[in-house]
Amino acid sequence: MTPSAATPAVRRHPDELVVGLVSVSDRASAGVYADQGLPGLRDWLGRALASPWQAHERLIADEQPRIEATLVELVDEVGCDLVLTTGGTGPARRDVTPEATLAVATRPMPGFGEQMRRISLAFVPTAILSRQVGVLREVTRTDGTPHAALILNLPGQPKAIAETLEGLKAADGQPGVPGIFAAVPYCIQLIGGPYVETHAEVVAAFRPKAARRPERS
Repeated sequence: MTPSAATPAVRRHPDELVVGLVSVSDRASAGVYADQGLPGLRDWLGRALASPWQAHERLIADEQPRIEATLVELVDEVGCDLVLTTGGTGPARRDVTPEATLAVATRPMPGFGEQMRRISLAFVPTAILSRQVGVLREVTRTDGTPHAALILNLPGQPKAIAETLEGLKAADGQPGVPGIFAAVPYCIQLIGGPYVETHAEVVAAFRPKAARRPERS
C-alpha cells in the first residue's frame, strides 16, 4: 500500500532502504491502460535486494511541474534514499522526465546515463534516443540534519528495466557489461544512506574492500 503524500518514512531497521518508485505516463495515469512500470520496478527490487526495503509509489502524468514536485516530495518529505523513475525519457515533446530530474538535482551523476545507453545499445540502435539521467538531490531537513538521495531515470518496459539494472550476462551466466545497480549500494553508502546488500545471482553490488562490512559468521 502506498503511503499518503508527504508521510515521512519510518525505517523498521537501520539498514532498510527507502525507495521511491515513479511511473511517468499520461495514459497509464489516466487509466487508459494498466501501468507496467511500477510492477516491473517492484518485482525487480524484490528479486535483487537481500537487505530490507520499503517502496513509496507514484503514478503521474508527463507534466514537468508534477514530476518535479513528486521527486521533491519523495526525497525531502518521505525521506527516500533512492528514487527510480520509469518513462518519459525519449525525444517526444511530452518526454520531460530528464528535465524535471535535472531541475531538482544538486549534482549530476552522468555515468549512470552513459551506462544505461551502453547497455540498451546492445539490443536496439534507438537507445541513442534515450535521455535518461542520474542525479543526486541533497537537502537539509527541518531538524537540521542532512539528507541525500540518488535519482535515476529508467526505461519504461519491465524487460528493459531489468536489463538496465542487471546488465548483460555472457553465455555462461557471468557478468558481461555491468548493470547500473551494481554501483547503487556503494553510492547510497557514500551519501550517508543505509548499507544495501543484493543477491549476487541477480546483480552483485560492488564496493571497495575498505567499504565492505565483515561477513557474518
